Amino acid sequence: MPLLRALISTARMLKHTKHLANGLPTDDDVLLDAPDERLAPALVAAGQDDYGPAAVLLAATREEAAWENRDLYSRRLACFARSRPDWFEHWLADRPYDPDALLVKAELALARAWESPAYAELLRDASPLINAAAEGDPRDPVPWRLALDHARGTHASRTVFDTLWKQAVRRASHHYGCHTSAVQYLSAAWYGSHRECLDFAERAAQDALPGSLIHALPARATLAYLTGPGSTIPRERLDAAADRAIELSAAYEPGDPYPAEVRNLLTYVLIRLERWQDALDQVRLVGPHATSFPWDRISDDPLGQFLELRDGIRLQVASAIPLRTSAVDTGRTGGSRRPGGVRRIRPPAGDST
Repeated sequence: MPLLRALISTARMLKHTKHLANGLPTDDDVLLDAPDERLAPALVAAGQDDYGPAAVLLAATREEAAWENRDLYSRRLACFARSRPDWFEHWLADRPYDPDALLVKAELALARAWESPAYAELLRDASPLINAAAEGDPRDPVPWRLALDHARGTHASRTVFDTLWKQAVRRASHHYGCHTSAVQYLSAAWYGSHRECLDFAERAAQDALPGSLIHALPARATLAYLTGPGSTIPRERLDAAADRAIELSAAYEPGDPYPAEVRNLLTYVLIRLERWQDALDQVRLVGPHATSFPWDRISDDPLGQFLELRDGIRLQVASAIPLRTSAVDTGRTGGSRRPGGVRRIRPPAGDST
């Protein structure tokens, strides 16, 4: 009987896997951390030693109070400055008190510090840079995300963390970046526990606005649980976290770069929960936008890891499809199936914010 089941599973995979690739971009079309249409010109200009477009872009995020974009763009510009520093050094030389340059400078310092085994000491040296970035624009929550990361790396007490957290939410109560930093601090891998981390994430998600990335925060806490040590969390809470993130993902267009990291994170969580059809739905929504996180946590080749797991998801789904199911039916992904055969229909897409 085990041999018969294996043969049937193999036959299903051979028949259905090809059709499940319909609608997926080819491997060559999938890019890692591809910039959006606003960031791409700034990176091209920076590569030509022109910091002007980057300065204009970050200034616009302050004027628009577009804090999520500001968080993403500052991190990506700092990453670029690590390998191509000339343009950024010219920016600092010309505008030493520019709040946008100060933010990138602090981002860059923390990124370099975290790479070192002596990260705690290097992070302490970066404190003045975080303070300068925070003073550059008192409305900006992004320096407080840096401060929360700094607190985690320097073994700051819970009292210090709580003080920083209050400052962060005063500026933007629904800023996803600050919330993810808080989840890391509260995780079992650092200074909290799985239950405390997930409790925090669930409370934040309950209060989040429609379309807010914070609805994916419980999935982020679930990832910390699935990849870390500690106590057991009931399976239903993990599924509920994934379901909330699935609903958020459905609020955005397929291939939208804005929720790309959330969709990549959710895909990994669904793989670990063995919710294969849901995972296949997400890789369709990811489209060509693979992100380093979370795949860089499990591989030195995050893009290759994403593509390999994408193929593995298709094989898992194909092995569960009856042999007599038509090729048309294998392309249907409007619903999903959880372990145990419970059918869940995806809610309609809502308005994004």
